[in-house]
Amino acid sequence: MPNVLRPLPVSPSNPLAILPDLEMAITGRYSLLPLPANDTTKSTLLKNSQRAGQEIDSSVALVVPTSGSTGTPKGAQLTAQNLIASADATYQRLGGMGHWLLAMPAHHIAGLQVLIRSMVAGVEPLAIDVSRGFNIDEFAGATRELKETGERTYTSLAPMQLAKATDSNNGVEALQTYDAILVGGAATNPQLLDAATKLGINIVTTYGSSETAGGCVYDGVALPGTEIRVDGGRIHLGGPTIAHGYRNAPGHEAFAEPGWFQTSDGGVLKAGVLTVTGRLDNIIDSGGLKLHPEVLETAMLKVAGVDQACVVGTPHPRLGQAIVAAYTGWASMPDILESLEETDIPRWQLPKELKRLPEMPVTGPGKVDRQAVLKLFGR
Repeated sequence: MPNVLRPLPVSPSNPLAILPDLEMAITGRYSLLPLPANDTTKSTLLKNSQRAGQEIDSSVALVVPTSGSTGTPKGAQLTAQNLIASADATYQRLGGMGHWLLAMPAHHIAGLQVLIRSMVAGVEPLAIDVSRGFNIDEFAGATRELKETGERTYTSLAPMQLAKATDSNNGVEALQTYDAILVGGAATNPQLLDAATKLGINIVTTYGSSETAGGCVYDGVALPGTEIRVDGGRIHLGGPTIAHGYRNAPGHEAFAEPGWFQTSDGGVLKAGVLTVTGRLDNIIDSGGLKLHPEVLETAMLKVAGVDQACVVGTPHPRLGQAIVAAYTGWASMPDILESLEETDIPRWQLPKELKRLPEMPVTGPGKVDRQAVLKLFGR
């Protein structure tokens, strides 16, 4: 007998309030659509596009929207088996069950999985209020409380949260206590990762999406049960965490092969280690030459004084697209260009225009909003 898809408003100030509903979903009695309680416009869009209030297969526990910056989000249909398989595989990789601190919005898959991993471990998670942003003192205080359990402790952060926490002694001391900190949702500055390692902070970079019930590749290596395939430069992921298609796009080509998800990312798989080169739909064609913007962004992030970087292509009458870039940090534009010229980056890939921003526009949990950056260049 089918369920009815129920809207589930998630408060950023009290995300643990949804735990009873999640338990009902995991046991098959509810099918839920998590919504940002503080964003009426987004919630209305999601309820309409995902047909909240209408029937849905009772095997679907959660419909988790993708966090794209344009168009209508697609809703990944995740079963209880998908979610529990992800939690179990995470614990296998991390070395055992433990207590979690929720420090990000729980209507996104990364936040939801913190709650589900806690449920699987049979422990009550802690959460901090992120309605006014990521507060380091609150994070540190909750971390100390978590550590008093005497058990293994974990948290999950966006790259920008990690960067903010490493900027203060209070934050660094808190980060150092965790057995592992999952960082994903966007590429992490390699300088930040190096600094965290030197400080004795155990960072685990993750790759995955709503369609894979969260991160399913840790530090480039597939979690137990997950399979990786790269066909024609495109990453394909398979295994027990793969969603059962999209709620609002049945028959989508991304799920054409049962048990597999065809991502929009390019990558290279070598000796079982996956390197993500960037989204295929972000490729810039400049004068007939193609650039994964993430390649140039990574080079920029290695420059001292660059905290974040976003490379986009703007319309150009001769080249088709001109390569331009925005960044945050204290580095000067001449410093960046000089540093890039000293690398093996080809000259044609050097940005034709640079903008320093006070802060980078984002969408979802720390993901750079490329469309918003493009508008900053007047396009």
